[in-house]
Amino acid sequence: MEKNEKDLELLESFALAIRKIQDEVAKVIVGQREIINQLLIALFSRGNCLLIGVPGLAKTLMIRTLASALDLKFSRIQFTPDLMPSDITGTEIIEENVTTGEKSFKFVKGPIFANIILADEINRTPPKTQSALLEAMQEHEVTAAGVTYKLDEPFFVLATQNPIEQEGTYPLPEAQLDRFMFNLWLDYPSFDEEVEIVNSTTTANVPKVSKVLSAQEIIEFQDLVRKIPVAPNVVNYAVQLARATRPNGEAPKIVKDYVRYGAGPRASQFLILGAKALAALTGRFTPEIEDIKAVALPVLRHRIVTNFNAEAENVSTVQIIEKILEEVKI
Repeated sequence: MEKNEKDLELLESFALAIRKIQDEVAKVIVGQREIINQLLIALFSRGNCLLIGVPGLAKTLMIRTLASALDLKFSRIQFTPDLMPSDITGTEIIEENVTTGEKSFKFVKGPIFANIILADEINRTPPKTQSALLEAMQEHEVTAAGVTYKLDEPFFVLATQNPIEQEGTYPLPEAQLDRFMFNLWLDYPSFDEEVEIVNSTTTANVPKVSKVLSAQEIIEFQDLVRKIPVAPNVVNYAVQLARATRPNGEAPKIVKDYVRYGAGPRASQFLILGAKALAALTGRFTPEIEDIKAVALPVLRHRIVTNFNAEAENVSTVQIIEKILEEVKI
């Protein structure tokens, strides 16, 4: 990206818009600032997110509020064991022309035809239905009866999983998990935050969220993020980090001992895209190694498959990533 005045102005307006979005979301959502920032990083990187958290942590409300602040069409799909692929993508119906009496097929668009999709409890539905969403997520299009329909841009999928109940669920395979840019874990609020949540949600006062960005402006900022230059040492560090998760000759000891499969090249790509978006969010013209470190956990967490030893010794992927960050030299 040439450091011309137009791009610099765009970068400044982007950082300003992000602060406004954060303020609007904060009217409804107490705390969770880091999660909201990571959602914005994924959105402007054209990535998708998998959110994992126990019920009642306002996952749906957070995403709905974000969609309101962004002036985007929001669609929530509740995944259940009996959900069919056509319930997501849409279905063809027979329509009769009242004048001529002729019958023809008409495609009725499903809930996937929106800008922000909340796929609630994605692991509750069988793989056939999961793949319908994941295909649309990857290709940004839907095919029905041989006709391809393009999905509106921006297109952003947020899937949620409940980590407690595992009975009657269909866990996403590793290959499908790899399509998500970030894996975000929502934690319980602090005592003060919970007091504020209770005070703000048990009154008649309903905060109004103002719209900050249009779809066209979001696309413009997504293009800006792609144009941001990255220094060779930052790219090298991102690739080193991804390669350090693979249990081969160069890997740290903790990886050789506890990892079955490491992250693929998609991890390196998302580390760079995430670092670019994080730099742009704070009004900086190029990402640094600290930006790579900041997005390493949500990018790598779901891409590392641990072995039996890790399970037996209770070693988590988070511990493995933290050790890799310590050991990989800049």
